[in-house]
Amino acid sequence: MDKKKMGKFGHKSRNRITAWMMTAVLFILSMGIYPGCGKNAEAGNAEEEPVTLIWYQVGEAQKDDPMVLDEVNQYIRGKIGVRLTVVKVGWADYSQKMQVVMNTDDAWDLCFTSSWTNDFLQNVQKGAFLELDGLLREQGKTMYDGIDCRFWKAAKVGGSIYGVPSEKEIGNCPMWVFTKEYVDKYGIPYEDIHSLEDLEPWLALIKEKEPDVVPMYLTKDYTAPTYMDKIQDPVGIEYDDDGLVVKNVFETEKMQSALKTMRKYYLAGYINKDAAVASDDKSVKRFVTKGDGHPFAELTWSKDLGYEVVVSPIMDVKITNASARGAMTAINRNSEHPEKAMELLNLIYTDEYLRNLLNYGIEGIHWEKTQADEAERAAVEGNAYAYGFKIKLDEDSAKNYSVPYWVQGGMFHTYVLEQEPLDKWMVVKEFNDASVEAPSFGFDFDLEPVGVQAAAFRKILDEFGKALYTGSVDPDRYLPKLNKKLEDAGIQDVMDEMQRQVDAWKSSETTEINCN
Repeated sequence: MDKKKMGKFGHKSRNRITAWMMTAVLFILSMGIYPGCGKNAEAGNAEEEPVTLIWYQVGEAQKDDPMVLDEVNQYIRGKIGVRLTVVKVGWADYSQKMQVVMNTDDAWDLCFTSSWTNDFLQNVQKGAFLELDGLLREQGKTMYDGIDCRFWKAAKVGGSIYGVPSEKEIGNCPMWVFTKEYVDKYGIPYEDIHSLEDLEPWLALIKEKEPDVVPMYLTKDYTAPTYMDKIQDPVGIEYDDDGLVVKNVFETEKMQSALKTMRKYYLAGYINKDAAVASDDKSVKRFVTKGDGHPFAELTWSKDLGYEVVVSPIMDVKITNASARGAMTAINRNSEHPEKAMELLNLIYTDEYLRNLLNYGIEGIHWEKTQADEAERAAVEGNAYAYGFKIKLDEDSAKNYSVPYWVQGGMFHTYVLEQEPLDKWMVVKEFNDASVEAPSFGFDFDLEPVGVQAAAFRKILDEFGKALYTGSVDPDRYLPKLNKKLEDAGIQDVMDEMQRQVDAWKSSETTEINCN
């Protein structure tokens, strides 16, 4: 065939091919088929530049943080196109640091917040956190549906959700913590000991029989059992008061009785003399102390102390805003990538591999799976809150990656350690289900009208509270002094304003989440 015929034939062929290709493309688009979908698209997306998210967390930086974060980023880039930067701030500095970050408009996307550090309610009221309801319906729906709705109730302020809760124990659960050695030695029925007064005969026994042991070891952080939701310490509502009467805790019969009992124990030599100023010294032999607990807390305390302890609850578990807001993650109101931030949280809450990578570090380096007892496995088979194995931390490597697990997400999808029972999270779930809401649960106090008055309370409580709580001073002499200073500072104004807000909250038509 000559070149002229070849060229003429080739030109017509190209026209036909072009027309065919255009028809094919139109057909593909009409069928809803798009180039790059499916597995090949995922591979293509993985090559795209990921979105960087900055997450502030409370806790000390770890040697192996970069190693673990590299693994995390490789995984989440392929899943949701995100690269994570984690900024850790030490316990003592976290609240102050976060206020600086928020007030200076530093770049950040997520942060740890709670009722006890980087205060959740205050940050919401000043507009630092993003309202999350829409994001939860879209990017966070799977996570939202899986978390106990009472956590979401606590995450609401003014009818909208502003934080993603870390699902763990939900209620306030103060406990007496007993050294098992002395419980066993003297046959002490610790499970029947609940009130402060229940302790008395056993404190006397230990003082007589064990002169080198402190019967009731206390530190400056101790507070006597408080049967009250202290909404703005020392003002709040007692747990059994359905009438929602606002009170000063130091004017309640229960607290006045407790302080007198503490003084009695101190004078009897049951309490260490330096209690009002002491920091915890693990070398001190003690019979009993007080802890803020949860199911299996005794396992952690035994590990930290180096000897076995057993526990008994002081009172019925009550759910308050403070307890249910014990660990949360918020999204910056000014984040450039709020959808991706919510996608990340949803992935952490629903992806077993990612959740445990953040929790424990890298399998084979920081931990390894171990075989669980066959009877234990059979007992939890088919339960969504239990796995059929346990994990063992590497004694050396785990020291280089030890994090507060509840900072990064919920606990119910984390593996249990070899010394823990397989049904650990089943038991915690049952604990949560059985926990009762305090009458004040769901109420938020707007402090702004009486902020000046309330600001003075902390200094007054520091001056008198530690000494009174530990029995170091006579409540008949010092309690009137404390209450007089609170009165002069304007505590009645705070109580009146809180009562006004409580009454309005009680009588209003609520739009809160109904968990019944």
